[in-house]
Amino acid sequence: MQELLSTNNRDKSSDTLFAALDSGQVKRKSIRGAGVTLGSQALRFVLQMGTTMILARLLSPEDFGLQGMVLATTALLGLLRVDPGLGLATVQRDVITHEQISALFWINVGLGSALTVLAVVLAPVFVAFYHEPRLYSATMVSAITFLLIGLGAQHGWLLQREMRFVTIAKIDLLSLAIASAVGITMARWELGYWALVGMIVSVPLVTTAGVWLAVRWLPGMPSRGSGVRSMLHFGATVSWNSIVLCMGYNAEKILMGRFWGAESLGLYGRAYQLASMPSQQFTGAVGGVVFPALSRMQDDNERLCRSFLKGYSVVLSAIVPVAIASAVFAEDIVRVVLGPKWNEAAPVLRFLTPTILGFALMDPFRWFLMASGLASRSLRISYLVVPTTVLGILAGLPHGPKGVAFGYSLAVALLVVPVIAWAIQGTAITKLELWRSVNKPLFAGLVAGACGLICRTLVESVFAPLPRLIVELCLVTALYIGILLIIKGQRRFYLDLIHQLFSRVDRVTE
Repeated sequence: MQELLSTNNRDKSSDTLFAALDSGQVKRKSIRGAGVTLGSQALRFVLQMGTTMILARLLSPEDFGLQGMVLATTALLGLLRVDPGLGLATVQRDVITHEQISALFWINVGLGSALTVLAVVLAPVFVAFYHEPRLYSATMVSAITFLLIGLGAQHGWLLQREMRFVTIAKIDLLSLAIASAVGITMARWELGYWALVGMIVSVPLVTTAGVWLAVRWLPGMPSRGSGVRSMLHFGATVSWNSIVLCMGYNAEKILMGRFWGAESLGLYGRAYQLASMPSQQFTGAVGGVVFPALSRMQDDNERLCRSFLKGYSVVLSAIVPVAIASAVFAEDIVRVVLGPKWNEAAPVLRFLTPTILGFALMDPFRWFLMASGLASRSLRISYLVVPTTVLGILAGLPHGPKGVAFGYSLAVALLVVPVIAWAIQGTAITKLELWRSVNKPLFAGLVAGACGLICRTLVESVFAPLPRLIVELCLVTALYIGILLIIKGQRRFYLDLIHQLFSRVDRVTE
């Protein structure tokens, strides 16, 4: 990649191409990337969880609720961003020219600048909507994130296109570490919700600096006839898909803040973070590796489907025990991670766990559909998902955070079967193959969860919350792994996966 980029800096003619990797490189980098990315996400989870534990004791639910309002309002403007769609177009293309990448870069920068200005202009509107004057200055400062993201988006997607996962992991961890340090320092200075705003701005600032240093590619001036029209069409479809989903996924936070205030939103937001953080990080990590690899297989449908199902099985196997533990041990998780002043978040966490499990079952099919060139089907599925989830949220809204969590989970549970059936229709994935990928982790999770519930009853009065949670998690994890590997016969599958991971690692300098 460095050589190609250097070439482009010397010769910016349309003859200079960013070619796709060959199949051997894809396989080697996919396997290596999986190990590196999952390892970095484990470190990220530890760092993020540690930061959450510290900030939960330094800040109040109201502070987190104000941050949630800022994030929800900026997310509305973020609906206008196209960098996710244009980025996927960059990754999905077999060959891409310097002129095309330059054009995409300036589109991202232009929209990022426009959204920054728009956020500043609309700050008074957000204040009036939430009846919260403190949002004005917080929104003004947070607006700069749109410009920062626009400046670094294309460089980040170039890293992913070339599957430079070590570099991506380093930048990701560095940005989170610096943002955590900023947030904790500001919280200790008793700056309240400004500590969380500081974290919001720090992440894209460090990330953008990191990707520019890593890629060392300089965009050319925008020009007509660069051939980005088809990429814009693909990117627009993907971006509109993201817009629709974002509207549905942020509806409960906007409505909660508007009708129940900052404190209730803070409780709901921390519960949602506890439930979703492990699954989002793991799914995001696997998706970042799987999507580029699947995109290189789009001409071999059977191979693409087979590879997807393997990744899908791994994702479910990792997320199912997290969902089970969140449901069974919600009180202990909240007490240990957030502290006693957050006890009301425990039932919210429990009610949200079906949502997390449902999205773990449905969301990976977006990788499959995008990589297969079926972006329009993914968009049509979003038209089903969003109204259904919003109706569930509205039904639970009169009952506060617990009602919203329950309504959200019920809606997601009703969507799982029709969404998956629609996603695999007309593809090489059969219902039997899909069931084989799904039933093993679900069965192991149900059995381990039932045993965990019995364990919780037995040790509840014996140990303090921290040692009790350790005992509970160790028992459920050991049971789950034992059932999955031995009783359900997945031992060979994971041993082979580990063998490939360690035997095919290239010592390629990123």
